[in-house]
Amino acid sequence: MYVLGQGIKNIWRNKFFSLASIATMAACIFLFGLIFSLVLNFREMIREAESGVTITVFFEEGITDEKIEEIGNTISERAEVAKIVYVSAEEALQQYIDEYMDGSEEAAEGLLEDNPLADSANFEIYLNDISMQSTLASFIEDIDGVRQVNQSVVAANILSDFNNLVAYISAAIIIILVCVAVFLINNTVSIGITVRSEEIGIMKLIGASDVFVRGPFVVEGILIGVVGSIIPLVILYVLYVRIVNYIGGTFTFLADILAFLPVQTVFMYLVPVALLMGVGIGFVGSFFTVRRHLDV
Repeated sequence: MYVLGQGIKNIWRNKFFSLASIATMAACIFLFGLIFSLVLNFREMIREAESGVTITVFFEEGITDEKIEEIGNTISERAEVAKIVYVSAEEALQQYIDEYMDGSEEAAEGLLEDNPLADSANFEIYLNDISMQSTLASFIEDIDGVRQVNQSVVAANILSDFNNLVAYISAAIIIILVCVAVFLINNTVSIGITVRSEEIGIMKLIGASDVFVRGPFVVEGILIGVVGSIIPLVILYVLYVRIVNYIGGTFTFLADILAFLPVQTVFMYLVPVALLMGVGIGFVGSFFTVRRHLDV
């Protein structure tokens, strides 16, 4: 309790350095949170695009319903498969009419009487991981009863490459921001503790242990980290909600393209990460900075 109380008093006694540390921490975590939110939304948009890419599996002529069900069970056991949708010959014809024969009702009626897609029943397979599309397609081609497998190679490669690019760029930016935050916080805390080096020296000379001397400064660093994390989180929350509402209300034509994640989903990940960053940087900065002044 004494250490905790002294840590709180240190913040109040050294308001200038405490405010400087909190401001620096808040600025760094705000930038981190901004990038983090953008990355989460980009990855979700890519995932949504990936979910629409399918593998289409056609069957050999004269295949029985039991054999089709067996093929479906074999495919569904694969880890790459998210969902399998069976499309009958009648449904395949109806999809063709809806897409290509709108306004030609007489021709469509003729097709319905004599279905030219009688052997076009198929499975539409949705994947968990689009990068595994080729592997799954090769596996399906070897299944007895499968006539043809269509896959979207170009779309899969583009989405997979873009997903990797976003991951690499976001990781690099976040690492740079964390390094900058550690550097700035360490310098700010160092200045505050250097000013109090004489106080530390007196405490050591009268017999205070290293743990006793370091304790208040570590508490101070952690508290600064917590406050420096909460401030940008509040700002980011308000900013995110307003930006999403503004884009959704002003640019309605983008609603289907830019499907932003709910604020609760974003902050479910961002809050613990930001708090952990703030506490961790505050602890490390104060712990190792004080250590340099313990030898008297």
